[in-house]
Amino acid sequence: MFSSATASTTPSAPTVGASLPHESALLHVAGRAHYTDDIPEPVGTLHAALGLSPVAHGRLTGIDLDLLRAQPGVVAVFTAADIPGPNDCGPIIHDDPILADGVLRYLGQPVFVVVAREREQARRAAALAKSAIQFEALKPVLCLRDAHKAGDWVLPPMHLARSQQPGDAALGVAQAMATAPHRLQGSFSVGGQEQFYLEGQISFALPQDDGGLHIHCSTQHPSEMQALVAHALKLANHQVQVSCRRMGGGFGGKESQSALFACAAALAARRLGVPVKLRLDRDDDFLITGRRHGFEFDWAVGFDDAGHLLALEVSLLGDAGHSADLSAPVLTRAICHVDNAYWLPEVSMHGYLPRTNRQSNTAFRGFGGPQGALITEIVIDHVARALQLDTLAVRRANWYGTQSHNTTPYGQVVTDNVIEPLTYELASSSDYARRRSAIAQFNATSPVLKKGLALTPVKFGISFNVNHFNQAGALVHVYLDGSVLVNHGGTEMGQGLNTKVAQVVAHELGLPMARVRCSATDTSKVANTSATAASTGADLNGKAAQNAARQIKDRLAAHLAAQWQVPAQDLRFEGGQVVAPDGRQIGFEALVSQAYVARVQLWSDGFYATPGLHWDRQTLTGRPFYYFAYGAACAEVLLDTLTGEWQLARADLLHDVGRSLNPAIDIGQIEGGFVQGMGWLTTEELVWHPTSGKLLSHAPSTYKIPTANDVPAALHTRLFNNANVEDSIHRSKAVGEPPLLLGFAVLLALRDAVAACGPAGAQPPLSAPATPEALLRAVDAVRAP
Repeated sequence: MFSSATASTTPSAPTVGASLPHESALLHVAGRAHYTDDIPEPVGTLHAALGLSPVAHGRLTGIDLDLLRAQPGVVAVFTAADIPGPNDCGPIIHDDPILADGVLRYLGQPVFVVVAREREQARRAAALAKSAIQFEALKPVLCLRDAHKAGDWVLPPMHLARSQQPGDAALGVAQAMATAPHRLQGSFSVGGQEQFYLEGQISFALPQDDGGLHIHCSTQHPSEMQALVAHALKLANHQVQVSCRRMGGGFGGKESQSALFACAAALAARRLGVPVKLRLDRDDDFLITGRRHGFEFDWAVGFDDAGHLLALEVSLLGDAGHSADLSAPVLTRAICHVDNAYWLPEVSMHGYLPRTNRQSNTAFRGFGGPQGALITEIVIDHVARALQLDTLAVRRANWYGTQSHNTTPYGQVVTDNVIEPLTYELASSSDYARRRSAIAQFNATSPVLKKGLALTPVKFGISFNVNHFNQAGALVHVYLDGSVLVNHGGTEMGQGLNTKVAQVVAHELGLPMARVRCSATDTSKVANTSATAASTGADLNGKAAQNAARQIKDRLAAHLAAQWQVPAQDLRFEGGQVVAPDGRQIGFEALVSQAYVARVQLWSDGFYATPGLHWDRQTLTGRPFYYFAYGAACAEVLLDTLTGEWQLARADLLHDVGRSLNPAIDIGQIEGGFVQGMGWLTTEELVWHPTSGKLLSHAPSTYKIPTANDVPAALHTRLFNNANVEDSIHRSKAVGEPPLLLGFAVLLALRDAVAACGPAGAQPPLSAPATPEALLRAVDAVRAP
């Protein structure tokens, strides 16, 4: 909790490890934090809007451009034919058109760009898409399982099997399954999830006097936006500058899918020679963009009387949508997280990405990891109920070991395993055993209200599973007044990355935080950057910034050491001073002034590449992760079996962030991730029309994210004391994605409450999200004779 994580913030206190406020906190609460839409518009700025496909599948036969050009305020209309370069914004596979050309792939696909003098004029003209777009309707594929049966996949299937028996691994798994004392099989469905960032997709393109473009874009990946815009417009990368000061949330939805909007705005600005802004409203954002992949699972498990998983086979069907986008690495990460915290001696996994006529799904916090880990938690819950054992006991029976039984199905040895002590600590602090007994007594005498309890673990791998993305650069400038400016390749989307990087630099130079500032992410300052994703923002950019600051510090130390005749390594940079072993000291600003006169370089670039990673995409084996982050959550729910309404009564969270860079920010990320994971699995239901393919839940009125009222009054969050065994930035661990998996405990607690409605060993057919309707269906099923 915050009280135990707070540290002194006086200038002499160390900055790393202190619970300092977010660098933009005051700006946020005062309404003075500038986002892309707050950038002053130069005179002559025009506004763009997108005309969307009215059908999920069809042949595009024409567009009534005259109708659109005749609308009030309209300056120009652009189609795929106006794009000078390739009509593509796919991040990996070139199968994702910027504007539809020839085929309409989903209802909501952008077909044309309208540019008008005012935003409302552009939107009104774009709304005529139903009349202006001419097409021949084709039958859409809207069911994931139907697409799978047809064998229509956006990418080839993935298979990974591991057996303790010699020879063919898949055969070994089958033999272990056949000889297991007990077997179960089933299917499970988990829906997708809308990122629902507070700031929608927006790009603002400004032509430059040298023929280049400066694009302000709400994106997690400025370098990719730069490359895709240059590609589409037939420009060199150095002619396109992309900047992002901050985002109002991203959650993965602005990693690759900001490209379409950047390209559309850039096309219009380039052709018209004036600034063009493209800002989506919420409904269009929902209809155009993809989200977390929904998954369908088919599973079979063999186990013994103690609940040990002797064999597990899982088929994973990920809803890719109409194109590949980032679906390949999402599915890869899902397969690599099926094990979660468990030793699976015999396991076979089959991954598929069926193509449907829906939005192309993309990155979302966890990037496939939550979906992969969830299915094994569901399987373990089935095993425990079949044996009528406590679910936590079955989980403990299957933990990874520390000296043996510690190799993942993809071949990485788990060398930093703390899941057992972490979980035992949480079970004790949450009073799990006593509450389990009390809940059983309550349920025995309460026919309508039922309580449920679950304690679930997390083991989450940290690194991009594309090796070359695991690199970062930074620039650090020290000015003559001793102030410091930092620029790095990561993007700030509210997660506190700039705060942590500034803390790292301040710590390295021995300065108070007030002397260090991070500037906007900009492709003209740090080039060829990776996306701020995969929870690597602080790991990569913190290390790069530390490297740059350390070079400056070493130069300053060498200069002063020569004057004072002391070893440079004996000088301490702390509290805004540089101190020698004999007590002599000089202010940082004074030293900087001296060094400038002596022509010592006061700026430096830094670089970092994560060591020790390797991955074979063909065999799905290697070491894709630098380390693992661990955690556990205990959730208690109260379910009304007459209405399907429920309440989260209490949640206890214990999470491993290594040696925290900023405990306050980390606790905020843990609690936010937990609530977001809970929302995905309980309230956030995506609904498409069964025949038209229109997304019906495309606004806050029909898509329900958690609110403050869904957070329990009894929310206990603590950081697990565990320094990273790897040489991460100050031995910290990533905190962006792993806490989302803590939300599993809520779904499993609801499953526990539903099971209490039936006989011992009842298996609730509860899918996710566990909406009130889904809960009532599951209650009826377990009560049926």
